Amino acid sequence: MRSLRGQKIVIATHNRGKLAEFAALLKPHGVEAVGAGALGLPEPAETENTFAGNARIKALSAMKASGLIAVSDDSGLCVEALDGAPGVHTADWAGPDRDWNRAMRLVEEMLQARGATRPEQRRACFSCTLSVIWPDGGERLYEGRAQGTLVWPPRGVLGHGYDPMFVPDGGTRSFGELAPEEKNRISHRARALEQLVRDLF
Repeated sequence: MRSLRGQKIVIATHNRGKLAEFAALLKPHGVEAVGAGALGLPEPAETENTFAGNARIKALSAMKASGLIAVSDDSGLCVEALDGAPGVHTADWAGPDRDWNRAMRLVEEMLQARGATRPEQRRACFSCTLSVIWPDGGERLYEGRAQGTLVWPPRGVLGHGYDPMFVPDGGTRSFGELAPEEKNRISHRARALEQLVRDLF
């Protein structure tokens, strides 16, 4: 039976916000998590058209480069009125300089162009797929989603990415207005990690 308890693992991300979420969620389980950026690992090209495919690319690259168990995620915002976009291209919409204000404006402009002004027309979900790969070749995959509605203008300065324009179902505040400990109970990443924890701890 595989377990991550007490292990040192590499989180295959160069995104500091994402790494902080992972570290906080895994710390209670005795896991020492180090980011790919801190190890100077390269960022592989994400050439797949699914979250699962891109998550596996990143985990496999980090595992081979570090020799450690690697955990990666590929996640994104899927907007119903935009036929699931930006989806796997979520980060691309922010451009090479990762300007998330620009990315949020682009989503809003496209929603407006489609006449999606009422809350029921602005449904979206954050989707997260986690890939875990061991140096011996073992692999696991976990998925989590958070359903919600997009608001404009963006609200809050916490979180990262599209968080300030996403209000989760059952709430009144955006992810950008939630303290990390609150978001980490209901986010797509938290839900995927819940499955990982049940399986590997």
